[in-house]
Amino acid sequence: MDEDNCSPYFIKNREEHPMDNNFDFENNADFYLNEVYGIIVIDMEGKLRYLNKQCMKLIGYPQPTPQQARSLYGKPVDEVFPYTHMLENLPKDITKPKIVFYKSNYGMGISMNVPLIYNGEKIGLMEYDLVNEERVFLNLTDDYNAFLKDQLKELHKEIIKLERSKYTIHNIIGDSKAMMELRAKIKRVAQSNSTVLILGETGTGKELAAHAIHALSDRKYNPMVKINASAFPENLVEAELFGYKKGAFTGANKEGRIGKFEYANHGTIFIDEIQQMAMTVQPKLLRVLQEHEIEPIGSNESVPVDARVIAASNQDIISMTKDGTFRKDLFFRLNVITIEIPPLRDHIEDIDELVDYYIDQLNSEMGFKVTGVEPAVIDKLKQYDWPGNVRELRNVLERAMNFATADTLTLKDFDFFIKPRNKRLPDYSANSNLIEDTKKQAEKELIESVLERFDYNKTHAANFLNISRPLLHQKMNRLGIPLTPPPGKITSSKNSCR
Repeated sequence: MDEDNCSPYFIKNREEHPMDNNFDFENNADFYLNEVYGIIVIDMEGKLRYLNKQCMKLIGYPQPTPQQARSLYGKPVDEVFPYTHMLENLPKDITKPKIVFYKSNYGMGISMNVPLIYNGEKIGLMEYDLVNEERVFLNLTDDYNAFLKDQLKELHKEIIKLERSKYTIHNIIGDSKAMMELRAKIKRVAQSNSTVLILGETGTGKELAAHAIHALSDRKYNPMVKINASAFPENLVEAELFGYKKGAFTGANKEGRIGKFEYANHGTIFIDEIQQMAMTVQPKLLRVLQEHEIEPIGSNESVPVDARVIAASNQDIISMTKDGTFRKDLFFRLNVITIEIPPLRDHIEDIDELVDYYIDQLNSEMGFKVTGVEPAVIDKLKQYDWPGNVRELRNVLERAMNFATADTLTLKDFDFFIKPRNKRLPDYSANSNLIEDTKKQAEKELIESVLERFDYNKTHAANFLNISRPLLHQKMNRLGIPLTPPPGKITSSKNSCR
């Protein structure tokens, strides 16, 4: 596809200037894109020159007339559409279309900003809405089809995912001192644009805290994009973060692809398990934090980005900087603000409220009709160490609710799980680190328990733990857990060693 010919909308064979008052823009614009959901046209001063009927309906005109539309012409576009990105793409040096996110009072969406070119000169900008009309993929002009199909489908999925995964500070449950202090800190941190490093054990709710920060910030109407640094091989994580140009590497999308940082422009990017980021990619992330620009693979041009970075780790990154497995300069850039999420065992008094919260959540999500638990269950749950933290608590409740025979959960519904709270400490000597040894022992016991529960099916175990399969392998190697099941551990699965 010839990008030079398909990128801007060239106006040809017209003697009059398209922005002249006598030019019939209404008929011509509708003729050019009569299948899209909404069309806006502005001149180089950022003033409205055209709105189609669909767009008028979106801003409160149920039966729009040409006279109503013309009453808005000449007004600054950001006065009528406060959420627009058109002014950012208006400068004359921007001569190719751009796909942008927006969030208005009417919901989230994707639009295309297309430069209008007349006699080789940019004279304005046209925006048309894409996310609300699936048929746009088939009805756009041939020049645009190949360019848009792949990227628009991916962006559409990303928008839907962003809307479904939204959390707020109200999802951080508990009235303990630890949780009240956590919510207070999140509220303060949300007011700035500084980089945040969230630390906490597996399952404590680090991603939830990141979403809460975003939801309270001035960026809340822009994307919140997540990437897990351990979920991609070393040779692909760079492409996921920064994108790539056409033909950048074997197997790449033939038209290229934008990265997570561009998805998150004007919003927030959450990088989970940052400690797993490849050493070759770490200096490139450092450059983004310093210069606020990225360089897609296969490109010699830098792309400015404005995304707040929130990173998270369940490991001791300070120790990793000392042994050379994590760059010190990157750590210092990430560690502007640190938020530590307490493990559940340190606010065990919140169990009552957490159980009620998760029961309501699971009833809504799964169609259960559980009304509560008997007091004896709460007492038993408070005796457990919860190495998997609140995520483990939710999973335990979900399993109990699946097999419950009454509206109220009893101890019998938790026979698969209930056990005395573990008070045993690992062997301690002057040369050992009691806290680290205890954490490692708890993590090892949790992983072994989950592996046994799923008959050593590592895919199912990783999904249950909400970590990637490669990371599960890494943890098993580090903790000395055999990669194949010990004799006698398999009970049912035929493919238990996957």
